[in-house]
This record gives sequence, C-alpha cells and structure tokens, in this order.
Amino acid sequence: MHAIEAEHLRRTFQRRGWLRRRGREIVAVDDVTFAVEAGTIYGLLGHNGAGKTTTIKMLSTLLIPTSGRASVAGFDVVRQEREVRRRLGVVLGGDRGLYGKISARDNLLYFGRLYGLPRERLLRRVEELLELVGLADRADDRVEGFSRGMKQRLHLAKALLHDPPVIFLDEPTIGLDPAAAVSLRRAIKALAPEHTVLLTTHYLHEADELCDRIAIIDHGRIVLEDTPSGIKRRVDTDQRLRLRVSGLPAATLAAMLESCPAVRSVALPASRDGEAELVLKCHDRARAIDEVVGLVHRQGGRIEVIEALEPTLEDAFLALTNGAVACV
Repeated sequence: MHAIEAEHLRRTFQRRGWLRRRGREIVAVDDVTFAVEAGTIYGLLGHNGAGKTTTIKMLSTLLIPTSGRASVAGFDVVRQEREVRRRLGVVLGGDRGLYGKISARDNLLYFGRLYGLPRERLLRRVEELLELVGLADRADDRVEGFSRGMKQRLHLAKALLHDPPVIFLDEPTIGLDPAAAVSLRRAIKALAPEHTVLLTTHYLHEADELCDRIAIIDHGRIVLEDTPSGIKRRVDTDQRLRLRVSGLPAATLAAMLESCPAVRSVALPASRDGEAELVLKCHDRARAIDEVVGLVHRQGGRIEVIEALEPTLEDAFLALTNGAVACV
C-alpha cells in the first residue's frame, strides 16, 4: 500500500523582470513521479536547489503543483488538503514554530491543545514524545536555551503530537553537530514501521543509513530511484579491486598487472615497508582476481589482501548528477 504518491509533479515560478514585467519561467520540479510504501523511510537525495524542498512543500499542501497530481494517506493534496493535513506531520526545521520563553513540555501541551487532543491523552502523548526524542531530562527548560539539535528534536516531537501516519522531514540534520545529528537520526529510525517517513537530505551517509528507498533528484528531475544498495550496484561499472602485495617492487608490479586482459587500469595509492597497495579497475572482477593471483604468485610475490571495493552512495550520486557536489 502506498502512503505517498506523486505523479508527473511539476512546479514553475516566474522570475520577475525589469519594472515588474513578466520574467522567464523557472522550473523547480519537472515531471517527478514516485510512490512510497507505508511504514518505510524514503529519501529524496539531491544537492542544494535540486527540487527537494519544493517537492515536500507541494506534498504538504504548502504549494499548489503547476501540473500533475499527488496524494498523501490516500487524499489528494489539492482537492482534499484538510484531510491531508490531519494525517501529516511536517518538520521544516529552524527556530520558527516554537516558543522560546516557555518549556519544551509547555510547547507540546500548547500545540496539542490546538490539535484538539483530549487532556489525558495529550499528557500521556507529551511524555512519550519527550522520551522518544531524548528531551525528557530537559522537558521543563525554556526552549530559548536549547541547542539547534535539541530544537530539531522538539520540532519532531511537535510533528508527532497528533500521531500522524505520514511524516515529512526536510533536511532535519542540516547544521547540527555530529552528536546531535546521531541523536536525531536515532529518533527518526524509531518512527518506522508505525509511520511513513519522507526525508530530504543532501547528506549521503544519512540517506544510506536511514532510507529503505532513495530517489536521486537533479535539476528538478528524478534521475534514479532504488534501494541504497541497488543504486550502488547500478553505477558499479568500474568493478574495483583493492590489492596489497609484498615481495615485489611497486612500479614493476603495477606494470605487470596492467598487462592482465581483465584489468582496465591500475592505481598505486601507497607503497611502504616493502608492500604495495593498488586499486584495480576491472572489465570483469572475477576474471581479474584469477589473473592477478596467478601472476603475483608466478613472480614470487605474496598477496596480503585482496578485496572488492563496492561503490559508495557518494560514487553513485556523483555519477548520476554529473559530478554535482553534495555534503558527505
């Protein structure tokens, strides 16, 4: 069952020209289609300006699509926006949306009353959420004294107050220190499978760690959608091997290995203490292993380490976005 569906979503903006004349059209999102299974964490991965936030805003009813359609929890985001909002929690981050002069607990109690939650249920829910996001020991402290990471966790608790089945998180860990980011990612992981999470990020390791499926978006278009491991496999064209060999001069070894038919190229990143460490790009990794092992042994060398180097999500991202830079 799909908790989120987007079909051919497109959103354009008009850039205002000189003296308020109509400027050229800017395409922020262009023909975006994807579906998110209920109870999973789905990532939209892209560099700044790729269209991630615009997509989130259309799905959360904050922007009307120029064309295309989308639904959240089975409700159309344009025609049934009230139903969508009842079933949706959104975390856009920043300081807005929280009251600094009151405590974390009082913030949640206030917003819970706005949702119309019954008193007893609200009191229980607030304590549950403070525990979930790791703020139980700071529940009675004023929010103005919180770090950015603590505010992000409180934003997450606020979005979960009415127990929505779908959660949108727009770059939730941006600007956080490593410890705060780890803490927030732990809270996000705990949301599935009871909730469906749509997460935008340009942190590659974060998408790899959290997401069941990922769509890579570039210049407003989805260029690939798959599981993190599936995306890596689909760009694994180099079939790399890492090799550490003792007993042979590094330069001689590199020249010999380049003569192997299954080896495309050889890089020599390190040579020390009588050992050479090389990275091989192969036409056929299995064949290359047989050829390399045989050649090294015949020449009197000893293989200390031989291992396949799998592509990272960063490799995939750079390949699919023509080298566009993302934070790692």
